[in-house]
Amino acid sequence: MPELFDRFRVIDVDTHVTEPADVWTSRVSSKWGDLVPHVIRMGRKDMWMIGDKPVLPPGITATAGFDGIIPDFPDTYADAVTASYDAKARLEHMDREGIHAQVLYPNLGGFGSGRFLELKHPELMLECVRAYNDWLIDWCSADPERLLPIMATPFWDLDAAVQEIERCAKTGHKGVLFGSQPEVFGEPVLVDPHWDRFWAAAQDAELPISFHIGSGDNADLLSGGPGLGTRTHLARVCTQLFMENSNCIADMIFGGICHRFPKLNFVSVESGASWVVFTIEACDWQWRNNGVHTEHPEYDLLPSEYFKRQIYACFWFEESGLERAIELYPDNLLFETDFPHPTSMSPGPQSIADPPRVYADRALGGLPDELIGKVLHDNAARVYRLD
Repeated sequence: MPELFDRFRVIDVDTHVTEPADVWTSRVSSKWGDLVPHVIRMGRKDMWMIGDKPVLPPGITATAGFDGIIPDFPDTYADAVTASYDAKARLEHMDREGIHAQVLYPNLGGFGSGRFLELKHPELMLECVRAYNDWLIDWCSADPERLLPIMATPFWDLDAAVQEIERCAKTGHKGVLFGSQPEVFGEPVLVDPHWDRFWAAAQDAELPISFHIGSGDNADLLSGGPGLGTRTHLARVCTQLFMENSNCIADMIFGGICHRFPKLNFVSVESGASWVVFTIEACDWQWRNNGVHTEHPEYDLLPSEYFKRQIYACFWFEESGLERAIELYPDNLLFETDFPHPTSMSPGPQSIADPPRVYADRALGGLPDELIGKVLHDNAARVYRLD
C-alpha cells in the first residue's frame, strides 16, 4: 500500500520562517537607525541585533539537516538550509517531503510576539509588527495556497491589536499569534475581560488564535540552567514547555472564553497532543466535583465539549499515547513537523528523529483511513478555512 503521504494531502500546521536579514531594514523607516532589527557578523556567526544588543543568531532557527546538536548550529545564512528562509526552496522541500501545505510561524519576534517589546519605542514596535506581517504575505505569495501565514500581534496595545487583526484578515493571514502568558509582559492574564475585544475581533475575522509554546520569556533557554549543562537544561525546558499550553487550555475553558466566543478556535501549537486525554478528563472531573455550574450556570457545556467544539492540539514525534488521543478527539488533532527547528522532523546525522513520512507511517498506519485523513488534512483544512 502507498505511504500515507502519497495517499493524503498533508497539511503541516507548525513550521517556522528564518527571517531574511533585510525583513525590517528594507521596510521600516530609516529614522530609527540601528534600533531596527538588523544582522551583523559577530565573530564567525550571523547575529540579529536590536541597537547594540545581540538578540538571536539566525542559524539556531535553521538546523534542519545540520550535523550537530544545540548549542551547535549553522554559523551563517549560507550554512543553513535554504528552505528555512527562501520561499521557492521551501516549496521544493515540501514537494520532496510530500507535504501539500505548511502553516508559518516567526522566530525573531518571538512565539507570542513578545520580543517586539525589546524595541522599547511604541511607534517602532508597531511599525515592525506591521512590516513583518506584510513581508510574510509577500513571502507566501510564492504559492499562497500552500504557504499559510500566521500574523504577529501587537498585544501590548489593544486598539492596535484589534486593528491589525482586521487588516491582516484582509491581506490573507490565516491565524493570530498570541502568548499564553501575557502577564509575563505586564499585561492582564488570559481570563481577564480586558481581552474580550481581542477575542471578538479574531472571531469576527474568522481567524483562529495560535498559542505556540515558548511564548513567554525564554532568555535563559541556552544558559545551562542550575548547573545542568546547556543540552540537559534545554531538553528539560523544552519538555516543560508543553505543560504551558495545558494550563492555557484550562484557562480558555474555565475562564469562560470558549463559552463567550463560541465560534472562535484555538490552536495549541508545538505542544504535543497525548496529554490532552488526561487534561480534558481532569477538567471534566474537577468541573463536576467542584460544582462549577453553581457559580457559572451560563456554562452550558462540559470542558470536553468546549474542547471538541473549539480547540486543537498538534503532534509531531509522540507515539505511545497518540492513537488513544486520536480516537477520543479525532476532529481536534493536527500534524506538524516544526521545520526547520532543532526539534523538527528534518533530522541531521546526530538527530534521532525520523523524516515526516517515515514517522507518519509508523505512528498512524494502524488507524482507519478516516481518522488518518482527519489528522493529516481535514482538521487543518477546516480550522484554516482552506478550499
